[in-house]
Amino acid sequence: MLKPSENIIKTPHMNQYSLVIAVAKRARQIAEKADFEGVRLTDKPVDLAVQDFVKDRYQIIEPESLEDQ
Repeated sequence: MLKPSENIIKTPHMNQYSLVIAVAKRARQIAEKADFEGVRLTDKPVDLAVQDFVKDRYQIIEPESLEDQ
């Protein structure tokens, strides 16, 4: 995976596991949307997903602690 974690992980309770899960979920959304619309992607869905998080188009939102769930 690309290593833009410093740009994306902005709070102390976030970690790289959260980042990987969020990027994978966003990449699936991008791939499914492109497939549904019949669009051929020139870039990989994971690269596009990482760019979404780097450019703050999407954010990772986690509870402050396990007790908040």
